[in-house]
Amino acid sequence: MMRTKRGIALYVLVFIFASIWSFCGIQAAEFESIVLENETFRLVVGTDAVARSLRVKATGEECLSAAEPLPLFTATQDRPFNNEIKLIHPNKRTVYPACSLRRIEDAPHGQLSTTNYQLSTTNYQLIVGFPHRMYEAKVRVKVAPSYMAFELVDFICDRKTTYDYLKMDIPPVASFRVLQLPVTDRKNFGDWLNASWDDRAVVCVAGASSHPDVSHEAHKGWKALFAELAAGIRLRGGCAALFASPGQEAFLDAMDAFERDYGLPRGVVSRRSSLMQEPIFHLSGKVDPKQIDDILAYARRGGFKLMTFDYSHVTVESYSYGHCGDYDWRPEYPNGEADLKMVLAKVKAAGLTPGFHTLHSHIGLESRYVTPVADPRLNKTRRFTLAEPLPEGTNTLAEVVVYEPTADTVMFPGCRVLQFGGELLSYESYTTEPPYRFLVVKRGVHRTRPTAHAKGEIGGILDLSEFGWPNSCYIDQNTDLQDEVAAKIASIYNCGFEYVYLDGSEGVNRPFNYHVANAQYRYWRLLKPEPLFGEGAAKTHFGWHMLAGANAFDAFGPEQFKAKLVEFPCAQAPMTRQDMTRVDFGWWYYYLPEYRGTGNGERGTGLKTVGTQPDMWEFGAAKAVSWDCAATAMISLDRLCRHPRTDDILETMRRWNDARRRGFVTEARKIRLRDPQKEHHLLVDENGDYALVEWEQIPVAGGKDASVRAFLYEKDGRRHVVYWHVAGRGRLDLGAPYGILDAEAMKTWSTDLPHDNVARLFADAKIMEEAK
Repeated sequence: MMRTKRGIALYVLVFIFASIWSFCGIQAAEFESIVLENETFRLVVGTDAVARSLRVKATGEECLSAAEPLPLFTATQDRPFNNEIKLIHPNKRTVYPACSLRRIEDAPHGQLSTTNYQLSTTNYQLIVGFPHRMYEAKVRVKVAPSYMAFELVDFICDRKTTYDYLKMDIPPVASFRVLQLPVTDRKNFGDWLNASWDDRAVVCVAGASSHPDVSHEAHKGWKALFAELAAGIRLRGGCAALFASPGQEAFLDAMDAFERDYGLPRGVVSRRSSLMQEPIFHLSGKVDPKQIDDILAYARRGGFKLMTFDYSHVTVESYSYGHCGDYDWRPEYPNGEADLKMVLAKVKAAGLTPGFHTLHSHIGLESRYVTPVADPRLNKTRRFTLAEPLPEGTNTLAEVVVYEPTADTVMFPGCRVLQFGGELLSYESYTTEPPYRFLVVKRGVHRTRPTAHAKGEIGGILDLSEFGWPNSCYIDQNTDLQDEVAAKIASIYNCGFEYVYLDGSEGVNRPFNYHVANAQYRYWRLLKPEPLFGEGAAKTHFGWHMLAGANAFDAFGPEQFKAKLVEFPCAQAPMTRQDMTRVDFGWWYYYLPEYRGTGNGERGTGLKTVGTQPDMWEFGAAKAVSWDCAATAMISLDRLCRHPRTDDILETMRRWNDARRRGFVTEARKIRLRDPQKEHHLLVDENGDYALVEWEQIPVAGGKDASVRAFLYEKDGRRHVVYWHVAGRGRLDLGAPYGILDAEAMKTWSTDLPHDNVARLFADAKIMEEAK
């Protein structure tokens, strides 16, 4: 241990400065002010580095909370490093708040200034001091007309006086908050966007790239909005922007300027596009290019303007993403890109915009990246070092011995996979005391080649996908494999696709707040032209610029469809609206109705499932429109042809698409449609004009497993029942004097009977099935 006179003197200085820190906070009002101002807002910060005021000029709104003084910047160290300081304080992660601030013009020979200045777009540098006085931070401020950007340039540190006897890079900063402000709570808070806002002010702290960790800390009545830079991701050069705008549209204008200035994905342009409310026809099942004309005919009948292709429609795939990474053309595309361009040209000629659904971060376990030699760039969730060599040529081993502790290692069946070199090995259990051993080990799993592995070789637990039975794993985002795979799927997108679904986005390594959006962006930036919009399976702050469509939900079965829409997208829509973003009310699978079997190939009695029915998609379309949202229908040509109610389902979608585009769904009607307990039906007359009625499902023939669905509404003083057969055709006997109704496609029966009488009549009816 080395103690020097210089070190002792330094510690005394630090101790004295720390002792007066609390006094400085109490006497904060005595500090001079540094004013940063643009055309939109005025930020006042004391020379003690505490933010004093953030005022929107157009509305006069003060946006900062006075509840607690908060420094504009902080620096975090993993532990003290100087000997004397290290001896006094615990070795733990410590946050050092900024305690002094001065401003320098960002130009040669700039003069120090702590007084107000005239409105300017000049860049400035802020010199940030901390209680320990071992270094300062230099932060550049770009003052644009509608935002300000704060960039950590470097640290000012004198090695001779503070670290001369330490062999290390200096300063030892683990993270740096390049901007933080105590912002008053408002009506809306966008957790994803990181903005507190209402009609009078929008305050947002946003990252200028995928690198900053942008988030907030909640307090009573206010939130600390911040952007934090981390060593190992990007410390120096990391940048975040501050917005304080007079309302939503002004903020979006400011964000649009920011996106242009920093070359970011155009999230504002996407959100302002009329396409954002358009439902999506997502192709499902096998798609033969020869069938595209038939598929397009169905899409036009439903009034769709967007059509999504899955990567597996054009490249070879197996169950559960097994070939992700290879992206070999399917046999139906013998000419590769030329054949795909021809198909996409047909889609566009039919008036639809094509999109591309991919899993950019997945690698299939049947792909060439795994078999016969697993790529070293596959992600490992835990690292282990061989304590004993592994021989060549054996199929099984009693054990694999490693140096590191094994506690809490993966034990879920199918996920117990180790990678050493290019070989994958499975294990059945492990010991938790040294020597640490994986037991009952099988060699060469997933058709990898067993080879010898030397003592000291480093491997680990393969990061397998958590969805479906594991047949894919994830890319190590700290390697170039993501760029390699992104280039493959980008070459497919660039054949003429215009929007993307970034599925599997959660399949990245820690830290997730960085890698989720960064992996998306490594693919996105290769797409030409830039996508009109994106949707994704996972989102982090920077992804706001790409995922203007937010996300879609996985499919829900027919019997729970409406309840799950209320539980998930209906609940998320108002939340995502606070991020100035819509949500996708899909995915809606196109289920066929199915009777219970008798075991001998004949149709049994009762329905196993009613399948997708017109009222289900009408419920979803109404709820989506009410929140200015879209929905995605997952539809195969085979099921379109086989479903007996396809015409009615597509007509339901066409009506809602047309009514929305024509402005029929007013703001008042949207509020009416949002009630989760009520269902609505869109009527159309002979002139093509629409009327909106509330309807309710009534039991038919006792209700249980009924093959006829019926919905009752009142209009013009009469009761009307819309009814249809879910799976074919039959006859509905209402009894005397009302007789028998033919039940097949959707029809309407009208009467002057009271509501309860009509409901009872249909509940007591008898269904006479006709042979399919």
